[in-house]
Amino acid sequence: MATEAPTLLDLPPGPRQPRYAQALQWVMRPQEFVVRQRERFGDVFTLDFIDGQPLVVLGDPEDVRTVFTGSSEVMHAGEANQLLAPVLGSRSILLLDEAEHLRHRRLLLPPFHGERMLRYEQIMAEASERELATWQEGETIEMLPRMQAITLEVIMRAVFGIEDGLEMERLRVLLRTMLQQTTDMRQMALSLIMGPESERLQQRLDAVLSPVDEELYHVIAEHRAAPDLEEREDILSMLLLARDEEGQPLSDQELRDELMTLLLAGHETTASSLSWAFEQLTHRPQTLQRLTEELRGGGDEQYAEAVIQETMRLRPVLPIVIRLLKEPITVGQGRFRLPAGTRVAPGIILIHLRDDIYPEPYEFRPERFLEAPPGTYTWIPFGGGMRRCVGSAFAQFEMRAVLRAVLTNFEIEAAGGSERIARRSLTLVPDAGGRVRVVKRVKAAGVGAAGQGALAL
Repeated sequence: MATEAPTLLDLPPGPRQPRYAQALQWVMRPQEFVVRQRERFGDVFTLDFIDGQPLVVLGDPEDVRTVFTGSSEVMHAGEANQLLAPVLGSRSILLLDEAEHLRHRRLLLPPFHGERMLRYEQIMAEASERELATWQEGETIEMLPRMQAITLEVIMRAVFGIEDGLEMERLRVLLRTMLQQTTDMRQMALSLIMGPESERLQQRLDAVLSPVDEELYHVIAEHRAAPDLEEREDILSMLLLARDEEGQPLSDQELRDELMTLLLAGHETTASSLSWAFEQLTHRPQTLQRLTEELRGGGDEQYAEAVIQETMRLRPVLPIVIRLLKEPITVGQGRFRLPAGTRVAPGIILIHLRDDIYPEPYEFRPERFLEAPPGTYTWIPFGGGMRRCVGSAFAQFEMRAVLRAVLTNFEIEAAGGSERIARRSLTLVPDAGGRVRVVKRVKAAGVGAAGQGALAL
């Protein structure tokens, strides 16, 4: 049963602007908006949006710890994420809580960790090669759509297990159409105004989602019937073979919803982070040079890892994560007791810009992560606790692979001024797509086995 939402009078102070004004600032300038509120109200404040559900934003690592270590019976992320239900489906791991969430998490985690990820190295190399073969010396390109092309192919092959060229192209067209519709800002505005249960909204989405769903169910059925299912290495095949503690498999609907979740979470977010990485690097030639020399020289790639961590600190793709409280909690060093029904949001942006944790927080300085590793509650681009993104290791592995592919094959430079943060539905991206200029190719196209050839992945 849904918990009744508290009123603004029950919650910490926040801006008194009209709901629509707050929502507009949150959509158009999210970082500036929340930083301004922290300067005025401190590390705990309440926003009031057009959906009529207040949101308490948390900017103190101790409050983040409280949320991330809280009981799954008290901190409901699935219930808080219902805005995503029309696209992801009701059986997505992002929309489940308590025992059902834990069941899905246990089934989804194994394919994304350990040596299994190394199996996808060749896929990442080949996807990168195909994209980089189209680059021309002297051209200016937007990195966001180019990175999306790579990450989409990786998802289709590594996750969906599709290798047939015609089938891949058919699904690619369907997915791109669906992604364009579901990440459109007008769609986001409609979702906020009408709510996820709106019949009109669902009709608009059905027209786009139905052909995608039909194709996904076809892919699932083909995999189920494959005589070599146990030998396949794609993530869908592993999920089809996975069993929970009671020996039960995921249903077709659960598989569909998790495939859609992995697509949106693993394609859009990784591509956005990569476009930010190149945008930041090309405006800092010394940092770019150090990274390039490391990648071309081989080695343990510690600096590449630090570049990824710093990119995701300074330019997190998601600004917040949300929980719905089922019981009261205390935050703000004991100053505020939040009632059940409150939506609380650890502010990823706010935590990452704390100058007591990250000196000169607005500076892009990967060296800070060579000096000290990321903190559990102070570096949170993937969320935290039992809700931490199951694909976080896969995403960082893929980012390293693509950075290596680009910088061992090309010299690039900035194609304009620094780009501002813009919103692409729920994610934050460079406002011009991360524009760079291709200076010259330093290796001929072509790739052999992973770790060899022009793309030394």
